[in-house]
Amino acid sequence: MTEQRYPKLAFIGAGNMARSIIGGLVQEGYPAEKIRASARTEETLARLSEDFGTGTGSNHGIAQWAEVIVLAVKPQAMKAVAEDLSPSLTHRPLLISIAAGIDAESLGRWLGEEQAIIRCMPNTPSLVKAGASGLYANRHTTDIQRRQAEQIMAAVSRVQWLDDEALMDALTAVSGSGPAYFFLVMESMIDAGVQLGLDRETATELTLQTALGAATLAQGSDVGVDELRRRVMSPGGTTEAAIASFEQNKLRETFQSAMTACAERSAELARELGR
Repeated sequence: MTEQRYPKLAFIGAGNMARSIIGGLVQEGYPAEKIRASARTEETLARLSEDFGTGTGSNHGIAQWAEVIVLAVKPQAMKAVAEDLSPSLTHRPLLISIAAGIDAESLGRWLGEEQAIIRCMPNTPSLVKAGASGLYANRHTTDIQRRQAEQIMAAVSRVQWLDDEALMDALTAVSGSGPAYFFLVMESMIDAGVQLGLDRETATELTLQTALGAATLAQGSDVGVDELRRRVMSPGGTTEAAIASFEQNKLRETFQSAMTACAERSAELARELGR
């Protein structure tokens, strides 16, 4: 990044996700003196400043200073925080919300109807700079602001833009909640390995490395995951027996049902929290 591409950046809220983004940015060379954060406790801010060299302040103080503001508070607290913050946004900074389930219309109603707002759905692997983030920008957002948001989130994740905000519910079902699905699969594989006679440490190490290896192979491959699956299977072999069992037990339908439930709940939360 060049110096002019480092906007003054404020984080309202300094929980795990905000901390991971700040850490990723500083590691990528973002000047710590251009980052400030607010939080409910002085202890949280002191630890953040000690670890990354960032500044701290009140919600209003850092909002008035910033060119880009990341709203990193819990969804249930967003309305109160946003309405309180609104008078400090007359300079029209870019506002990036990482709160799940709150649409841009609601955010605009609380923050100011003409504010540039980007909704962002990161996921927990962002904590280790291996996340996936979906972004949606409202009509008041400029191309420069879109690039700023992308550069911020790219420090900890791969970024995908959505042109239709309604697709944020589907994105939540795929990547926002997705890590939990894989953790459940890992948990199940570990338990099954133990039942088959492995000790838990060995089953855990093999399962986690297998998951990492499969994802790494898929990311670097020029063929789809369906073809990669077929390449593991030999006719009449062990993998084919396992996959046949998954298919007979309707694994695909189970995932479809679960992810539909996730997307529907995301839409429901948007209606509840956006009131």
